[in-house]
Amino acid sequence: MRVLFVHQNFPGQFKHLAPALAARGHQVVALTAEKNSQVTQIRTYRYPMPDPAPDPRQSRLGTTYTAMTDRAHRVARAAIQLRDKVGFTPDVIFGHSGWGETLFLREVWPEARLLVYAEFFYATRGLDVGFDPEFSRSDPATGFSVTARQAHLALAMVQADAALSPTEWQADTFPACFRDKITITHDGVDTDLLTPDPQASFTLPGGRVLRAGDEVLTYVARNLEPYRGTHVFLRALPDILQARPNAQVVIIGGDGVSYGAAPAQGCWREVFLRELDGRLDLSRVHFLGRVPYGDYRRLIQISRAHAYLTIPFVLSWSMLEAMAMGACVIASRTGPVEEVITDGVNGRLVDFFDLESWAEELIDALARPERQGQLRMAARATIIENYDLKRVCLPWLIRFVEGKM
Repeated sequence: MRVLFVHQNFPGQFKHLAPALAARGHQVVALTAEKNSQVTQIRTYRYPMPDPAPDPRQSRLGTTYTAMTDRAHRVARAAIQLRDKVGFTPDVIFGHSGWGETLFLREVWPEARLLVYAEFFYATRGLDVGFDPEFSRSDPATGFSVTARQAHLALAMVQADAALSPTEWQADTFPACFRDKITITHDGVDTDLLTPDPQASFTLPGGRVLRAGDEVLTYVARNLEPYRGTHVFLRALPDILQARPNAQVVIIGGDGVSYGAAPAQGCWREVFLRELDGRLDLSRVHFLGRVPYGDYRRLIQISRAHAYLTIPFVLSWSMLEAMAMGACVIASRTGPVEEVITDGVNGRLVDFFDLESWAEELIDALARPERQGQLRMAARATIIENYDLKRVCLPWLIRFVEGKM
C-alpha cells in the first residue's frame, strides 16, 4: 500500500508505526510542518506554517476553528502538490485530528481510506476544565469556548473512516456517536530498552553521582505546569524533605507550557518556588530542565520513588515508561491513571489535591524500599502484558492501518 502520515511534529505518535510499515514493503510518506525539526528516515514533505493566530476580537469563539482550518488549508495545498507534481496518491491517510490537518484531505484524495488519531475530545464537564479551580474555571463563558473548540475535532471524526485512541479513557472522551469508529491500541512501550537496572547511576550537574538503591525521589513532565500537578508535588516536598533528610529530589521538565495557560509572569516553576520560598532545601531539589532520553532513562532506573500526577487529561508516556523500568510509581487517583494502576497492586494512588497523603505515601516509599519489590515487578508486568511495543501494540497498529482489524 501507499501510506501517508500527516502530523505537524512527525513522527509524533507514529514513531514506531511508520518505519514498521515501511519494513513490511509499504510505500510510506509523511507530510509535516515546515518548522518540524524531528529526525526521521521516512520520506518527508512539508507544508508551510499557517499565518499568525487569528485575532480573537474578529473570530471570537471561532478562533480555534479558524486556526485549524487555516492549517488544514495549507496541508491540503501541499497535498495537491504531492499529488500533481510528485505523483503520489495514498491508499491510506493517517493523521492526528488535534491540529485540523486532515480536514480537507478527503477533497484531494477522495478514494483514500482516512484514519485519524483520536487523542482527546474537549468537554465542559468531567475532564480538565474546572477540575482544579485554582487554575481553571467552570462557568458558562468557559463552556462556550470549550464547546467551540470541539468543532474541528468533531469534523475530523465525521470524515474519518476509522480512528485510533491510545487508551479506553481517552476514547471515552469522544461523544457516543463516534465511539464505534474508535479502536483502542496504545503507541507502545519498548520494554526491551526500558528495563530495571540495579547497576544504573546518574550524575547530577554538580558532579554528584546517584546510584540505584540511593534515596532518590523523581518527578518527570514535558513542562512543569498545573496540568501535570507540579504545584501539588512541590507543595508536598517540604514535609518530605524534613522527614527524609538524606533524600535527593530530581525533577525533569521544561519551563514552557504544553497544556493550559501560562502564568501572568515568568514560568510556573518560578511561580511555585516563590510561593515556597524558604521552605525548600534547594541543595537537595535538582531541576534539570529537559534532558537527553538516555539520561531520563537512567534517572528512572535509580529512582526509589517516582511521583506522577495528571488532571483528567491525556495520559503521559512517561508514567508507562517508568512502570516498564520497575519504578515504584505513586500517582494521582484520576481517570487516565486508574485505567493502568490499581492501588496497592502495581502502584499507589493518591487523591490529586491531598497534600498530606502525597507526603505520607512518598515518605513511606522512600523509607521502606524493601516493601516495594512486589509492586515494582507488578508494574513492569502490567506494561509487558498490555503495552509492550513489539509484542502487543505494534502488531495491532499494523493491522489497523492495513485494514485487518
